[in-house]
Amino acid sequence: MTADLVPQIAAALAEVIDPELGLSVIDIGLIYRAEAMPKGGLRIVMTTTTRGCPAAGLLVEAVRERALASGLAASVEVELTYDPPWTPDRMRA
Repeated sequence: MTADLVPQIAAALAEVIDPELGLSVIDIGLIYRAEAMPKGGLRIVMTTTTRGCPAAGLLVEAVRERALASGLAASVEVELTYDPPWTPDRMRA
């Protein structure tokens, strides 16, 4: 991912709010990585605060939809991972 796109992706995903904490996936630190893919695609690797999070599907879909709506990528793939596990120190101060 080119460095100039990182703020734009972060701004788009800042609108995705975790329903439990009421904070954005960016502020919570749930987004691990965003990578440019061939043919104008974007791959986002994210996590949830816990395995089995009941909002996981909702968050993944919301991240995909916001990234697509931003116009920064023609297609978006979102991968959910728990490696490394999320910890509160990933949250923005």
